[in-house]
Amino acid sequence: MADPNPRILPYGMAALAEAAARITRGECVAVPTETVYGLAADAGNADAVAGIYAAKGRPSFNPLIVHVADLAAAERLAMFDDDARMLATLFWPGPLTLVLPLRDGAPIASLVTAGLTTVAIRVPRHRAMQGLIAAAGRPLAAPSANASNGISPTRASHVAASLGTRVPLILDDGATEAGLESTIIAGRTVLRPGPITAADLPFATTPYIKESAITAPGQLATHYAPRKPLRLDAAAARPGEWLIGFGAIAGDDTLSAAGDLREAAARLFDALHRADASDRTGIAVAPVPRDGLGEAINDRLGRAAHR
Repeated sequence: MADPNPRILPYGMAALAEAAARITRGECVAVPTETVYGLAADAGNADAVAGIYAAKGRPSFNPLIVHVADLAAAERLAMFDDDARMLATLFWPGPLTLVLPLRDGAPIASLVTAGLTTVAIRVPRHRAMQGLIAAAGRPLAAPSANASNGISPTRASHVAASLGTRVPLILDDGATEAGLESTIIAGRTVLRPGPITAADLPFATTPYIKESAITAPGQLATHYAPRKPLRLDAAAARPGEWLIGFGAIAGDDTLSAAGDLREAAARLFDALHRADASDRTGIAVAPVPRDGLGEAINDRLGRAAHR
């Protein structure tokens, strides 16, 4: 009988070498970034990218983020204006994705951009993703390594539980740092809030709204969702609910007893995974302030609760 569990290797040169060999063969591998674990494949290989969509059950109209080693590599794929170059200089490597015009002839499969004339691109900071980009020698398309619309993975175990043998290899480098997907910006518009907040930016941005048109990853109304119904802004648990607390509301688990938004962001998806695995029939989450990083936390919670 085949082993139902995916292969998990601890981060190291041997793991990177095997992962790069699989990428070269057109396979997908799961790898941590500073945000969440990603499901990576060669961004220039349409068959490999199709493997990402197949593994996740992801709709093909939802574009993917391309990960590259540095700004110079990004400029070979996309056209930067002054604003984009300033943001890249300030925040790369790091959890910022820029949506930019795709260069003519850029070696990116059209499935990555969902047929759009723009590409979502970032330079990750995490050693494992940077190591894999270097070892594979090519840009990597990498959405979160979980079944589409499911809770994003912040640990290798989350990837294994969500995708099983649909991913042949998982690089395990512990829990991710930020715990939320990257901030996405197009021009001066925030398409998805994330670890880099509006207050961090060097210019005023268009107020964030949930877009009806899908122009970047993470904009589906239902996303990051547990299997159980999720109730927001809960002061207490109702019968049958697992309560995720914040601040003075303790609950069965807490995002941050101290009311720290950065701690809450890092713990968010891990807490949702634990709640979804509990013996309760529903999940409730205490109110989280909407200022600063709280905007991104509430965005993810709102999409997770949408049915």
